[in-house]
Amino acid sequence: MPHATDPSEPADRTTPVPAPPPAAADATGAGRPLTAGLALLAVAVAVVNLLVGTALTGVTLTGHAFGAWPSHRSLSQGLIGAAMLGTAPALFVVGRARTWQDTRTLLVPTAVVLLGLFTVSVLNAGRLYVAVGGPVLSVFFSIGWLLVLGVLCAWTVTALSWQRLTPAGPAAGRGLPLPAWSKPALAVLGSSWFGIGTGLLLRPAFWSAFVPWRTGRLDAQALGVWALALGVGVLAALAEDDLHRTRPALLALTGTAAAMAVVLAVRGADVDWTSGPGAGLAVMTAGLLTAGTSGRLLLAAQTRGTSAAPSAAPGPLPR
Repeated sequence: MPHATDPSEPADRTTPVPAPPPAAADATGAGRPLTAGLALLAVAVAVVNLLVGTALTGVTLTGHAFGAWPSHRSLSQGLIGAAMLGTAPALFVVGRARTWQDTRTLLVPTAVVLLGLFTVSVLNAGRLYVAVGGPVLSVFFSIGWLLVLGVLCAWTVTALSWQRLTPAGPAAGRGLPLPAWSKPALAVLGSSWFGIGTGLLLRPAFWSAFVPWRTGRLDAQALGVWALALGVGVLAALAEDDLHRTRPALLALTGTAAAMAVVLAVRGADVDWTSGPGAGLAVMTAGLLTAGTSGRLLLAAQTRGTSAAPSAAPGPLPR
């Protein structure tokens, strides 16, 4: 005979806690695992960027020019060094990521820089100090520039190919989407850097007129490689539409913009700020700084909101 239930007593003294949806439980815990080769590559590039970027930027800030090739203005080499310095901290962070999705908005632009600078240097090898002669330190630096870039490029192609062949896990859930109001501005910012970078890279003789200081062919193409990579990074973040997955890229944007701003402020006398290109450079640099900083602030605000949320576990039921 079935046991009668006393209506004065609760049917069950324990209430199960519903599990969160899989996508919301861990937005970065699924997807294609990041290979060790790419993680180590990021650290190697970070070390190189830190050393070379410090040398190029430091010499430029003193008013002298130093690099793998002769430059009309030290500012060109200084901005290349500033971009290297700005991305180094973000590349060190890559090693802590678990999936390819969490790093691709930074690693793809990094590959663009490495392959682009090596290609430009090889095609213009006759303009390097090792070919035209010059100070002994500059000649040896140009040799090391080619050798290190060549090794890193071979490593990049191999690591990216291996990453592509790595089996993917379950589809990763989305984290924090980009605010709707930011997307038009990011599209304009990314397209601007992408466009000027492509022009400087493919037609340096024509597009160098849009640089507000005097540049040679190699300077223009090297700056074009970095501008193209910045455009690719911003547009990739826009396509990713997930602030959690763009953490390293946001750090790189902030660091690069800040380092460029310091070099431009110290060597500002070399820039024609009254021209259209000068004003455009200031706006585009400020755009990078704003995009990176606002993205990190939004992530920090969500982290604080999550930590302050009350626990979902119920307390003991009254008897």
